[in-house]
Amino acid sequence: MPVARRRISNVVLFCVLAVSLFAAVIAGVAFGAVPVAAGDVISAIGRALTGRSSGLEDALIIGVRLPRVVLAALVGAALAGAGAIYQALFRNPLADPYILGVSSGAGLGAMIALVATTGFTGARYGTVPLAAFVGASLTMLLVVRLASWRGQLDTASLLLAGVALSYTLAALTSFIMVFAREQMATVVYWMMGGLSAASWPYVMMIAPMFMVGAAIALLSTRELNLMLLGDERAGHLGLDSRRFTMIALGTASLLTAAAVAVAGLIGFVGLMVPHAVRLVAGPDHRVLLPASLLGGATALVLADLVARTVIAPIEVPVGIVTALLGGPFFIWLLVRGERA
Repeated sequence: MPVARRRISNVVLFCVLAVSLFAAVIAGVAFGAVPVAAGDVISAIGRALTGRSSGLEDALIIGVRLPRVVLAALVGAALAGAGAIYQALFRNPLADPYILGVSSGAGLGAMIALVATTGFTGARYGTVPLAAFVGASLTMLLVVRLASWRGQLDTASLLLAGVALSYTLAALTSFIMVFAREQMATVVYWMMGGLSAASWPYVMMIAPMFMVGAAIALLSTRELNLMLLGDERAGHLGLDSRRFTMIALGTASLLTAAAVAVAGLIGFVGLMVPHAVRLVAGPDHRVLLPASLLGGATALVLADLVARTVIAPIEVPVGIVTALLGGPFFIWLLVRGERA
């Protein structure tokens, strides 16, 4: 494709993604137990930005629904960004924080912090994200170590190591729940992936983690492109692949931990979104990564909207919605890979 035509296609792609995200945010705020007109949503946001909010409708929009939608967008973007990084590092379209067990590691870390800070709610805003990051990082290093023990990191070993560790960590998390029976209902709901506890403090808690992770990832698109060529060729082109791999794994773990700390285990967003974007935009991470961030944000806002409204007034954990979509997508990728 000529360079000029490719640039126009990329501009169109980003415009479509930006408009889709804006529409998803407005729909996510407008629909619920009490429907609100889209115009009223925009007016309420405008009044909030100028410090003139008043009335019950503004309180509902700004205090209840908007933080949930913003949190869903941040979580979706973080998971999609982490997935894009993992897929580039391992040169594997099946790599995803959930399948590799990284989400389970972050979940175990967050669970330990939740139980340890029982009765000290204020302390959780710092300890839970930190513990989730430590859990995600250690799990990713262990998965890579197990998958490459024969000196070669192949797809089957990577997936098997990730799945095995994911089940082990899930069992440990369940074991810890035995000691926190009074919080079991809340914890079980959190483990299924949910945004019902969303609030502005939650948004403020993960926003710095997301911004740091997304900034590092967006500044590393050239290196991610080089990693697609293989370690040896990347080294010939001046990239210290071992050092960059550690930086990228830390970045992906940070993004995963940010998502898990506030929303629990939400699977397959990091698998589906980068893969779908790659089918449209190609493998160039200068386009793929920012487009995945926008696409992930849109996808999870819409998934959460479905989770809240499909059998209202009962709310389905959003992790169930993404799993129902992601499971068949994962099988399709496996079958497609076998036939290729």
